[in-house]
Amino acid sequence: MNESAENTQEDQIQNDQLEDAQLDDTLAPEHYDASDLRVLEGLEAVRIRPGMYIGSTGPRGLHHLVYEIVDNSVDEALAGYASHIEVTILPDGGVRVVDDGRGIPVDEVPGEGVSGVETVMTKLHAGGKFGGGGYAVSGGLHGVGISVVNALSTRVDIEVRRQGFHWTQTYINQKPTSRLLKGEPMGEDESTGTSVTFWADGAIFETTTYDFEILRNRFQQMAFLNKGLKLSLTDLREPDQAGDEVAGDGDDNAEPKHQTVTYQYNDGIKDYVDYLVKSRKATPVEPDVIDFEAEDLKIGISAEIAMQWTTAYSEAVHTFANTISTTEGGTHEEGFRAALTSLVNRYAREKNILKDKDENLSGDDVREGLTAVVSVKLTTPQFEGQTKTKLGNSEAKTFVQRVMTDKLGDWFDSHPSEAKNIIQKA
Repeated sequence: MNESAENTQEDQIQNDQLEDAQLDDTLAPEHYDASDLRVLEGLEAVRIRPGMYIGSTGPRGLHHLVYEIVDNSVDEALAGYASHIEVTILPDGGVRVVDDGRGIPVDEVPGEGVSGVETVMTKLHAGGKFGGGGYAVSGGLHGVGISVVNALSTRVDIEVRRQGFHWTQTYINQKPTSRLLKGEPMGEDESTGTSVTFWADGAIFETTTYDFEILRNRFQQMAFLNKGLKLSLTDLREPDQAGDEVAGDGDDNAEPKHQTVTYQYNDGIKDYVDYLVKSRKATPVEPDVIDFEAEDLKIGISAEIAMQWTTAYSEAVHTFANTISTTEGGTHEEGFRAALTSLVNRYAREKNILKDKDENLSGDDVREGLTAVVSVKLTTPQFEGQTKTKLGNSEAKTFVQRVMTDKLGDWFDSHPSEAKNIIQKA
């Protein structure tokens, strides 16, 4: 069975998750006994079925490794402990992610006999996202992030600044080379935090060359979604190492040797909508971006919504849950759309812009030319599928609907002429 699993590894990766989990059909039923069952120990499962954990072993899966580590740092920022995340692509193909959060716990985990660092590096589903004590809101829902990166790398170096010291550990082919080592004391001006450097395994991935532009785009989006968070990306590779796409638009000679970008948006998604409208080269119908936020601590949810109508014909509504892009939408988007359509129609009737004989405006009419970003954060998100592209929480729909109806209704009432222009466009 071992051998057949290895031989079919490449074929199986793209298979449906259900098929992935089933035993090899080639076993004849009469030979099927307990000796045929295989228990995948820890990280071995990830190496046999990487597609189940990171989506693919192509470029998308490779870049997903970086996001898994950065998401952990963003969770620290969401919890109020980190303000700057620095990502560096190293000349030898490694990637380093450094944050100024609290640092992964270094003391021994009860019942495990090893440090917190070693536990999260070697055990799937270990982390501060399960007991409810570590994080109120987290994008890394499954708690597999850093262990999956370790499983799919040839080497990982980890350094934690915590409890007054630098703590280090190196993993070669998933195994620690020693216990967590307590090193130099922290300097007076040093902040706590975590540094993770990893080298993706070329035997697993089709390519181990990172695309600067893909990472840049993602980190800019993350900075928009986490108001005030500073995110830096630096590429230390020589220009020819970084692949043809990694350049920007100038000619090769003009290209700086090492590119670096830093993003920080103090107005968060309001800045995002402004950026999206400008990049669409669309003309706004009303001069200001409409934005509002609200939270309900009882049910553990908050929502930020920013929107602007333009003279364009297509709509661009981007939705996020716990800073994860929900490209397939979900309950938060349903709540946004339903509230928007009913609110515009109700306001149009009240102000007599729509007459009795007129039909109601459709959702498509109302959203024509709209650029909007809807970002919700929940303590217990329910995503459909490991790739987390659709939100399933029913309370997100009612909450977003309520916030939209109250806040956008207030905005319409206090900006009657802009509201009229928006409705006339629809």
